[in-house]
Amino acid sequence: MPKVIRGFVRAVDAMNRVIGRFAMYLIFAMIGVLLYSSISKTFADPALWTLETAQFLMVAYFLLGGGYSMQLDAHVRMDLFYSRWSPRTSATMDALTIGFLIFYLVFLLYGGVSSTLYALEYGETSYSSWSPPMAPIKIIMTVGVALMLLQAIATFFKDLASARGETL
Repeated sequence: MPKVIRGFVRAVDAMNRVIGRFAMYLIFAMIGVLLYSSISKTFADPALWTLETAQFLMVAYFLLGGGYSMQLDAHVRMDLFYSRWSPRTSATMDALTIGFLIFYLVFLLYGGVSSTLYALEYGETSYSSWSPPMAPIKIIMTVGVALMLLQAIATFFKDLASARGETL
């Protein structure tokens, strides 16, 4: 593989590793918010912001960690034929099927950018009684999809190299 592709794959892997490891700790923030919510509902007036904040944290956790999860090959895979194939055949099929994922992520990114620009331009807020601005979470969602797209492209190059009998 060319040096540029090797550099791209290393850079994307490093970026998703750092962001994914940060995102792992968002689960603790979400648990803290939900714990506070439970306590406040029991002993005081319930806070309006807790449920939606927990949802936003879960979205950030899920989408920012997606690329890292793909990098670790931790996604769910149906193993009907896959375990019987040789490593080269598996890599060839992975390279083929990841093309569909890249196609899907491009459209998802387009929609995310469009939705984020709308939220920024019109000051979109949630329809809840707390009514927080939606732009921050939409920016996080768009960044998460972009990171996943970059990791899918890097994974495609890794699979292509494996199918050719090379290591990347």
